[in-house]
Amino acid sequence: MRALVLDTAPRLFAVVQESTLDDGRRDAEVAAWGTAYEDGRVDVISVDGLRRLSLASPARATWYFARRGGVTARLAWLTPPRAATFDAA
Repeated sequence: MRALVLDTAPRLFAVVQESTLDDGRRDAEVAAWGTAYEDGRVDVISVDGLRRLSLASPARATWYFARRGGVTARLAWLTPPRAATFDAA
């Protein structure tokens, strides 16, 4: 059962927006959190909770959060834990 759970668990990621400040330094912030499923689709929610998206792929999430001029976006994947615990039955 442990292997089944770990093999089918969705992957978690952050959408990080990056921009260049007036002095040339780079700035970054987490704009959203997402869940990627086995079939490729993703659910994303902005950190302020105002936007909830269901998208066809993680790439669409980066496109959505990089629409403002001077802003790029990339994904930061969270590594899934290598252990699973189960509640008592």
